[in-house]
Amino acid sequence: MNKIYKNILLIAILISIEKKCVSQKENIYNNYISETGLQKLKIERQFIYLPKNEWMYSHHPFITHFKNYFIAVWSNGMIDEDKPGQRIVFAISKDFFNWSTPQVLAAPSAKRNDTLGILTAAGFHQFNDTLVVYYGEYSQNRSNTKLCAKITTDGEHWSNPIDLHIAVNPNYGPQIISSGRLIICGNFTFPYTDDYRGLSNWTISSFYADSLFKEDNPATFYSPAEKNSLPPLCEGSFYETDDHVLHMLLRVTGKGWKGKLWQTKSNDNGTHWSFPVETNFSDNDSKFHFGRLPDKQFYYVGIPDTLHHYARTPLVLSLSDNGLFFNKHFIIADELYTLQKEGLWKGGQYGYPHTMIYKNDFYIIVSRQKEAIEIIRLKIDQLR
Repeated sequence: MNKIYKNILLIAILISIEKKCVSQKENIYNNYISETGLQKLKIERQFIYLPKNEWMYSHHPFITHFKNYFIAVWSNGMIDEDKPGQRIVFAISKDFFNWSTPQVLAAPSAKRNDTLGILTAAGFHQFNDTLVVYYGEYSQNRSNTKLCAKITTDGEHWSNPIDLHIAVNPNYGPQIISSGRLIICGNFTFPYTDDYRGLSNWTISSFYADSLFKEDNPATFYSPAEKNSLPPLCEGSFYETDDHVLHMLLRVTGKGWKGKLWQTKSNDNGTHWSFPVETNFSDNDSKFHFGRLPDKQFYYVGIPDTLHHYARTPLVLSLSDNGLFFNKHFIIADELYTLQKEGLWKGGQYGYPHTMIYKNDFYIIVSRQKEAIEIIRLKIDQLR
């Protein structure tokens, strides 16, 4: 066997090994099949916002508790999803059941040809005596993306916008990891900062090469995925295991959807991320939220059903002892909401859940058919 032939054979073997590794699925998985036979949790629920005849689009909700108030924030448009003029509104409550009339937190600025921009709610962060709210903005043609923040010290009065100087429209606001670093979940970028306030020194990180993108918004994740022979990956949510590995799960949408989440991991506090790999964790093609309970169990809230694509029901809470195998499942809710006003991309019974643990209760805020905003509360002790 001559030297040239040996080299060719070696290259072929390496390519075969690489393809085999890429095709292998990550070892995070769930065993959800259907809601049949699953325990339905005891919950309290309340609509925060039910539109009447205007501002009929509501989505991307987030919930927090700050200075004796529950504060909810979401994206709010006239009828259709992500159209010019979409704004950010918030509502407050002292008791969970009675909510204030939504007030405008941020309104879009005029872009080219005097067309209004599009705002998307992006979550909260608290430090000291201050609450930060985040929102993305981009133009009608899905460009000129930027991330902004506003701060409050009383939960009702907000500062002027603060430009964070990163071209990202986030999926979730900053999440703190064990090192103290803050990480934002985007579609395919995961900005990080060591500023505990979450207001400066953000650095972009991604599993894609920098040359493949200039901004991260709801339209820009298709191209780099295609160039890497990946399905459209977007809307990440992550958790940290005890070995300090960050597990970022990703939604697959559009024609690439095959009913599974994908995963990228970081071993260096979010500075670098691995090439994404498909998991065996089922998904309905929707946003989801991972976290950890006070007893250290890992949790997932989302729609793992794959039999009714994009129906986004039932809303399920799944638990794992090790962060790899999610094998305990509970039904949070499966009641139906009737859409009042048809609109572009409006649909999905339990859309874009965001979770919060406050005292001994577990909270989930969702959009209903991308039209109404509902909050759900349950006792954590049900999850033993």
